[in-house]
Amino acid sequence: MRTVRLNEASRKELMEKLLKRGMGEHGEYEETVREMVYRVKEEGDKALFSYIHQFDCEKINASNIKVTEKEIEEAYQEVDKKFLEILKKALFNIRGYHEKQKRYSWFDTTPEGTMLGQKVTPLRAVGVYVPGGKAVYPSSVLMNIVPAKIAGVEKVVMATPCDKEGKVNPMVLTAAKEAGADEIYKMGGAQAVAAMAFGTQSVPKVDKITGPGNIFVALAKKMVSGVVGIDSIAGPSEILVLADETANPKYVAADLLSQAEHDEMASAILVTTSQKLAEQVSAEVDEFVKHLSRKGIIEKSLEQYGYLLVTDTKEEALETVNLIASEHLEIVTKNPFEDMTKVQNAGAIFLGAYSSEPLGDYFAGPNHILPTNGTARFFSPVSVDDFVKKSSIIYYSKEALLKVHQEIAYFAEKEQLTAHANSVRVRFEGEENE
Repeated sequence: MRTVRLNEASRKELMEKLLKRGMGEHGEYEETVREMVYRVKEEGDKALFSYIHQFDCEKINASNIKVTEKEIEEAYQEVDKKFLEILKKALFNIRGYHEKQKRYSWFDTTPEGTMLGQKVTPLRAVGVYVPGGKAVYPSSVLMNIVPAKIAGVEKVVMATPCDKEGKVNPMVLTAAKEAGADEIYKMGGAQAVAAMAFGTQSVPKVDKITGPGNIFVALAKKMVSGVVGIDSIAGPSEILVLADETANPKYVAADLLSQAEHDEMASAILVTTSQKLAEQVSAEVDEFVKHLSRKGIIEKSLEQYGYLLVTDTKEEALETVNLIASEHLEIVTKNPFEDMTKVQNAGAIFLGAYSSEPLGDYFAGPNHILPTNGTARFFSPVSVDDFVKKSSIIYYSKEALLKVHQEIAYFAEKEQLTAHANSVRVRFEGEENE
């Protein structure tokens, strides 16, 4: 990992490099994904199965694309029992956290004869995308499905790639069953996103698609946004650790590597006021990498997007934290709770030496589908809110409208919308004391 003494020039250079990981830097894939999405929209199953045969499994067709109850039962027999026990504990925590996010309809009335309110309605059907390929993600299954079910979504459709034999990983299937998935389809990539967005002869159309994926999935979600809702455009994983001289360098190094192993585009960054800590973390990273199973991926990630950033003051360190707006932020300082109050931009914030990032990935309860690539400035983690819609409720009695109708008509006329004004006035034509 490279050590950088931060100043205005180095900070600008860093941000430019990090932002190159975003959607705007992958134009070479856009035409390919656009063609895939268009073909699935126009040709339905014909295009969908063509892509599944090309990228996943030649055995998949209309008769077996949907996972059966028998396949789920077999998955339970194959999965490690200890894993299933831990999965259920994590599920309990995730449900408990998201239950607190649930919103309810509300209505306010006044003696003047008005009622205003907000009606909260769950989405009818949502599609959740669970990636496969470089790793298996039963944790993402839970994080997608649980908030949707708590929100009251009637149908949760899950898409995930299968292997060359047409099988879905048993850990993924058991997680989906435990979380409450209604239908599971063996499909991945841009074609899966398009199938859920437009519907095909074999795959139902949904109202919103959530969940992370590779660049093809991300671009496909971007292209179907507006046809369906999406959560956000997920980019490569990232972690930023804000630490001072009190931090344990071995813990910090281990946490940085926990995200670097995701893929070659992942970023792992330390921001600190301590040059000594930066040097110690660098040494620990080098030692850890020698023994980790995904060494090649980690080394590539650290070579491209691994940084040890040293600032002169804590204020500069916090400014850098807010500028980067990382997906995961760990605060390992003398007063982490105080420093947390000064953070404006972060997807998830982990406080103290024993709140390592994997705690949030798997077990604690908060959602791990988080804004990436600086979008924590305006996006939030996936939550129950992502699976509901809100309608405004307005009621005025005749008496209540009588008191204000002239003001409303005047406002409309100022906008030169005379039909608007007429719509209000017509209700009181011929009545006295207007």
